[in-house]
Amino acid sequence: MTIAADRDAATTGFVFNHTMLRIKNPKASLDFYTRVLGFTLVRKLDFAEAKFSLYFLVLVDDVGDIPGDDAGRKEWLARQRGVLELTHNHGTESEAGKVYHDGNSDPRGFGHICVSVPDVVAACERFERLGVDFQKRLSDGRMREIAFIKDPDGYWVEIIQPTPLG
Repeated sequence: MTIAADRDAATTGFVFNHTMLRIKNPKASLDFYTRVLGFTLVRKLDFAEAKFSLYFLVLVDDVGDIPGDDAGRKEWLARQRGVLELTHNHGTESEAGKVYHDGNSDPRGFGHICVSVPDVVAACERFERLGVDFQKRLSDGRMREIAFIKDPDGYWVEIIQPTPLG
């Protein structure tokens, strides 16, 4: 198996745009992804008749880069890499227990999403101070360079840094 190969020219310009997660409580999930992980809510769509809402979030350093009009935001979002789409089916927030398969029980399929941070140790210390639930701390197990935190629905978020730990 070749690890890196030339892409088929027909796929030039293709972008892996987003991952969608179903959420139970928009308030809790938006707080987690914006306050804890630094995402920006860029677009929200409500489908009242179908009873669901979509929230599109990105990690962006300068919110001034985000177009102010809806049509511009829609186009801008479609060009981004790593967009997170949270889908809330209205009414699930009042249901008891877990509402969605979070990938952490059988049958397994979906596993986790990942956020790369400049300093994984500092990020994990901040998560501790914020009371974030950990699935795996840096000190756990053999893989000491990665951590996993859990969002309000129990989805795992892997936390890595691009450079080796010093």
